[in-house]
Amino acid sequence: MVEIIVGLTCLIVGLASAVVVMRLLNMQSMSQARQQAEQIQEQANATGQTLAKQIELDARNEQAKRRQQFEASIDTARNELQKAERKVSKREDNLDRKLDTLTTKEKYLEDLNGQIKVREKVVTASRQELDTLIENQRNIVAKTTEQQKQKLLAIAHLSEDEAKKLALQLLEQQCQHEAGQIIQRTTERAEEESKQKSREIVLNAIQRYASEHTADATVSAIPITSDDMKGRVIGREGRNIRAFEKATGVDVIVDDTPGVVVVSCFDPIRRAIAAESLNKLLEDGRIHPSRIEELVSQVGSEMQERIVKYGNEASIEVNVQGLHPKISEMMGRLHYRMSYGQNILRHSIEVAYLCQSIADQLNLDGAMARRCGYLHDLGKAMDHEVEGGHPQIGVDFARKYREDEVVLNAIGGHHNDIPATTPYTPIVMAADAISGARPGARRETLERYVQRLEQLEQIATDHDGVKQAYAIQAGREVRVIVDPDSIDDMKCTYIARTIAQRVSDEMTFPGEIRVTVLRELRTVDYAR
Repeated sequence: MVEIIVGLTCLIVGLASAVVVMRLLNMQSMSQARQQAEQIQEQANATGQTLAKQIELDARNEQAKRRQQFEASIDTARNELQKAERKVSKREDNLDRKLDTLTTKEKYLEDLNGQIKVREKVVTASRQELDTLIENQRNIVAKTTEQQKQKLLAIAHLSEDEAKKLALQLLEQQCQHEAGQIIQRTTERAEEESKQKSREIVLNAIQRYASEHTADATVSAIPITSDDMKGRVIGREGRNIRAFEKATGVDVIVDDTPGVVVVSCFDPIRRAIAAESLNKLLEDGRIHPSRIEELVSQVGSEMQERIVKYGNEASIEVNVQGLHPKISEMMGRLHYRMSYGQNILRHSIEVAYLCQSIADQLNLDGAMARRCGYLHDLGKAMDHEVEGGHPQIGVDFARKYREDEVVLNAIGGHHNDIPATTPYTPIVMAADAISGARPGARRETLERYVQRLEQLEQIATDHDGVKQAYAIQAGREVRVIVDPDSIDDMKCTYIARTIAQRVSDEMTFPGEIRVTVLRELRTVDYAR
């Protein structure tokens, strides 16, 4: 019995202990669950906050991106508007320059028209004077004839001595007339021989001086590797290009032409400095206003040294001694001056050698002729900066540095602006014409060349009786074929002269153009 009670007691105690243990375990699990729930809730809150921040950040990034796109589109539109404004400004400048050029040409034409009117008055007065002289001569001849008739009528009443005396007087008058004809023929023969001799002298001079038939060209278009580099040249709101134009004094034209920036300026020195500076900026890659000013100043100093070097080398080449350094420097500037594609410095050297060759054959001072020929275009180095024609500019500059009067007359008179006072001036004129008119000296565009040939043929075919006309020898000669049934040999001479006169009046060309009219007889004339 006692054992049973003990067993029951133990069982009750165990059950109570189990209940207590189970309650403790239940309380512990609930605490853990509560902690886990709190942890999950905290993690959820953290995750929610992170997602909210990420969403807010993404929204801000999207807003910033759209803002950048909007600003980029506005900048693009602004740049296009600025480009359009610059184009309009450039076109306005070009129109202003063209208007100034047209005004200058109009003024020149008015002056030329005034000169023509003055010359017409002089020619009219000369014609009237000539008509008066011819009429007087006719009256004298008629009066003399009438007197001779009267004397012949009275000859029967003269003595033998008186008749002989009168016959001798008539014979003397006839001999004087024949002597005048002989003198005229001799004079014409002497003029023809002098022309032939002058041609021989010029040809010998050309043969003695054999220059390379080359011509340099100015470079005004600068190649650009990419549109991005073109944008860097322009700079933000055009500040780089404005700084470049201000530093160099040139106009920079940036248009839609791919890979090209055009540098425009009438002064060849400034254009050369600008082109070289822009090429160096493109190679360097650092393009901003301060760098532009620094590089342009550096290139300008180098260009000045180069100009002095070119002048000294040219003076040594033509062996002209005692030149003032300023004159030598100005001759070096001609290295960058072109005329119809012909380099003026090389042209001056060529004229110097031709002058010496002609002077040597005429037994004149070759050194003086060479000096005159070398300096004849000195004024072209300054005609962009000083008003007036280049002959007078050159005379004033050379006189300032005490050049000889012979040289001054050659400089000022090589275009017939002043009378020639020495034989060296016409020598310079001849050498200048030879150098400018020889084949290869000056270039013209293919379009202009074809137009000139077509105009030459059109002038020739405008005459009645002309069947065909062909311009040959690069426009140096035009051959005209006439209808032999309607045009006789005597009229061929008139047609040749008329065509030559029209070509001289209506066309501009170096040298001379030979007009050859062909029928049974070949008639030749020259347009000068």
